Amino acid sequence: VQLQASGGGLVQAGGSLRLSCAASGRTFSSYTMGWFRQAPGKEREFVAAISWSASSTYYADSVKGRFTISRDNAKNTVYLQMNSLKPEDTAVYYCAARYSTQKALTIVVVTISRLYDYWGQGTLVTVSS
Repeated sequence: VQLQASGGGLVQAGGSLRLSCAASGRTFSSYTMGWFRQAPGKEREFVAAISWSASSTYYADSVKGRFTISRDNAKNTVYLQMNSLKPEDTAVYYCAARYSTQKALTIVVVTISRLYDYWGQGTLVTVSS
């Protein structure tokens, strides 16, 4: 699976952005998709995940209620709608794919970056105060 993330940019605090991640290659609908982010000088952290069927989602506490993950399997694309952005959301955002045919997310698994099989190149989000 090849992943291509896009949609990053510069936005003021309180603003919104929508990230997209287009997948090509193997069957997109067989993969749990996740978003991670890495701020300068910090480790990569989990942001959100969605099951292959979109029936299950999970969010980091820091983004819950502000970010929404979704997917369109017909378009082989996963999205991350980010609202009420804060300066601390500034980071490079990465999409990732993990092979799974389970309808429900296994939380302890989807939050761990090393358990994902494929990664996109990242897109930079900068939130100014």
